[in-house]
This record gives sequence, structure tokens and C-alpha cells, in this order.
Amino acid sequence: MSKERLQLQLDAEGVYECSDTGLVFEVSQRVKITYCVLSWSRFSTYLTGSWKFAGPIFDVDCDPAILKSIQFPHSLCLAADKDNEVNFSVLHVKNSRGLIEPSSDHSGSHVKWTVSSLSPVGPVVQTSRSAEHHGVVQVFRELGLESSSFSFRVYLARNICSDIKDIRKAVRRANNCKNNKKYILVDKPPTCMLEENRKYRLISEPVGHITPEDMLFTPDSVEVKGYIEVFFEDSPPFKLSLTDADSGQTVWTSTIREGDCTHHVEEMPKRPTKGTKRHSSTSDDELSYKRSKKTHAVDEPDCNAVAVAPALTDQQLMRVAKHMGKEWKIVAISYLGFSNQNLEEMEAAEENATMLKFTMLERWRRRQPKGKAGVQELHNSLKDNDDVPNEVIAVLDEMLHNK
Repeated sequence: MSKERLQLQLDAEGVYECSDTGLVFEVSQRVKITYCVLSWSRFSTYLTGSWKFAGPIFDVDCDPAILKSIQFPHSLCLAADKDNEVNFSVLHVKNSRGLIEPSSDHSGSHVKWTVSSLSPVGPVVQTSRSAEHHGVVQVFRELGLESSSFSFRVYLARNICSDIKDIRKAVRRANNCKNNKKYILVDKPPTCMLEENRKYRLISEPVGHITPEDMLFTPDSVEVKGYIEVFFEDSPPFKLSLTDADSGQTVWTSTIREGDCTHHVEEMPKRPTKGTKRHSSTSDDELSYKRSKKTHAVDEPDCNAVAVAPALTDQQLMRVAKHMGKEWKIVAISYLGFSNQNLEEMEAAEENATMLKFTMLERWRRRQPKGKAGVQELHNSLKDNDDVPNEVIAVLDEMLHNK
């Protein structure tokens, strides 16, 4: 609904989980529930002493006589709580007053609360220890840069649905800005442990331009916390490591390889054409082979050379994406090896229809073995299938003809 509010229509008694936020509702009969995630920054003054945030705070609107209980997602790590010292409760804000109400149960992922009345409410925990959260580090690559430079956005968040959705909303906003910048998720293992109100530092090999130097991990929204920008004027691989700014301990590390950020160079046409310039990807092996031929001035017949087909460029993938219609999901699952879950994850991160199809095709390109992500391979996967639009095949045919 408008203003980021969600609406859930439940048709019968039962327990239901919202896949978008992780909230679990227990209802006694048919009912309609509306709800949204709020920012903890508005309610932080209600917590004093050893009370800490444990998960998102929500504004839920429903008949409390029908809504029997709510389970709130939390991100706290309970593995170290061998003495059961973690005491979960719920902060319930009523009439501009913050009340701490007891929870009825908790698990490794949720805190259960018996509904009394409804207003802003969210899970909190009372502990003398530092609040350690299951966290995620998500990396997004900027598209369309020159081949000699690479730029990334790095986000830190709790490993819960609403925080990850918050990141994707921020990226969608960036993709819709008028500065023409576009970002795409770099698929890397994201999970780590992050301690609340502790500073973390991102370091890289080779050394890149990193701003800001340190970031404080808080339960605030991504809009408040922002992101870390990393810029390289080198070629991949890039090793990124997140460290505790005080102790220097590494909490997360990942390597971004060439396949994660396809390297494009300009391909000169053999003869003049009226079309626009095309770009293709050239592997390190090809460049080395060409340099070797030039250096040693060896004339070798073309038939003896082992050519590695250049991968489809971002520009070519975008041309294909623009010609795909509503059947793109059927094409992705039936012929390009994606699962429905893969597509749901992409849809959660990108709202623009064309960019969504581009993201799917770009991920297909990354999945292919070296030399198997070219025009011919995509054409072979899609041709002679009734679900594939004729316009898509026509574009690929044209690319093959102009190759």
C-alpha cells in the first residue's frame, strides 16, 4: 500500500508468516491486517539502562480481539547465551509512553508477544553484554564504468527480512536517480556477526579508495546509516575484508573476481556500418595471446588458433532485456536454469521491469563457464521455443550477423 504499508488478507483462523518482513501473525478468524516497519531512531529514548533493540519495530493495525499473538523477527545471536541470560521483552509505545511488556516465548529467530492493544511495538532485550547480531554484508557493483575502473557500494545490516529489504529499497532509489548510475548485486556469501554500536572498517587488496573509513553498526535504517563506497583503478580480483575498527579482528571477507565484474573493451568493426559502436568482453588469455603474436611476429593460420568467444556485453544484454515481455519468468526458469526463488530474490531487489530482466540475463552470464556466455550460447538456449518472443530471437540473430 502507500507509504510502505503492507496489507495482509487472511481468510481463516491460523498462524501466518509474512515473507516480506518475517512477522508471524496468529489469528482466530478471517481478518485484514495492515502494518509497516518504523525507524528505531524515533523510539530510542524509550530504552534506558541495559535494554537494547533486538529487531525491527512495527506499526500494526488490526482488531486486537482477533489478532491473538505476533512473533517479531530478531537478529540476536543466542549461541553464546549458555546461561540463558538474554531476557526478551517487547517495547510497546502507547500515548507517547514506552512500556516494557513481557514476551510469551522466543526462539533463535523470533520473539512471541500476546497482543494486548496495537500501536508501535517491537522486540527488545535486557542484557549486560554487548548485543551481537547475525549480520549481512551486501556488495553492489556500479554498471557502465570504463573498463579500467570499478566502483562498489557496501551495506551493513542485520540478517532479517526488513533490513535486507531496506538495502534493496536504497539501491532501487539510487537506480532511479537522474544521474544515470545503476547498481547490481554481487552474489557473495553475506553473513557475519556484527556487534551493536561498534565501529567497523573495510579494507581492500589492492588498496582502493574507501569512504567512509569507519562505519558504526546500529539498528537505524540504511537511509540513516548510509553505505561504504569503494573505488578501484585496478583490475580484479579485489579482496574486501570487514574488520573491527578497535581490535582489528576480521569479521567478514570476500573476493570479487573477474567474473563478478565483466571486463569490457572496445571491439573495432571490420568494416564501416551505420549502427552504433559495439563493445565486447576480452579475456586475459586472449589479450596475452594477441600480445604474444605481435611480439614474436609469428604468422599462424587462423584455423590453428583456439578462440574464446567474447561474453555478451552489458549493452547487448540490455538490448535483449528491452525486447522481453511478461513471459520473461517462464523463459528464465524453462531455458536459462533459474528457480522461482532466484526470481523472487531479484524482484525484491529491483522494481524497474527492464532492469529486472537485465539483472536476470546478467546473472545468467556470470553463471556460464568461461567462453560460454556469448551471443551464440544465449541464442542456442532460447531458439525454437514458443515461449521466447520473436523479437528476442531477431535481436540475437542480428548480433550474430554483425559479429
